[in-house]
Amino acid sequence: MINNLEIILTLENIYLISNFGILPFWMMLIFIPNHNLTKILVHSIVPFLILASAYIFVGYKIFLEKNFFDSFDLYFGLEGLYSVYSNESFLLIFWLHFLSISLFTGSWIARDSIKYSIPKIITILSLVLTYFTGPIGVIFYWFFRIFFSKKISFYE
Repeated sequence: MINNLEIILTLENIYLISNFGILPFWMMLIFIPNHNLTKILVHSIVPFLILASAYIFVGYKIFLEKNFFDSFDLYFGLEGLYSVYSNESFLLIFWLHFLSISLFTGSWIARDSIKYSIPKIITILSLVLTYFTGPIGVIFYWFFRIFFSKKISFYE
């Protein structure tokens, strides 16, 4: 059975499925952030289980392909990072990592904006920036959040 999955789940297919599959979650965060469907599908563990499954599958393929511990060369300089990214499997695993963290952050922004009654347009801009640029969207949201929560908090 796993052999049949390996034929269908090529690195390219996993990349395409994850890219297009994550979009409905982001659309729910933007258009229906407080809906029960969003709470079940986005504000829960569901999307992360899906992305983690792909992550584990790609990690398993990497483990079978070569010495997995060679990948830790990325911590010794930019050249090591470049060589890791030149491998499609590692590039995909890092992309899945980025999609997960961005969605988690977007989910937090959506919930937090409801808590502090932050205008929808600011929330939408923050979510779009977070989707495309990660930390820049979070900082953008955080600056506006200061005014609506009436406090500066670095740890909340």
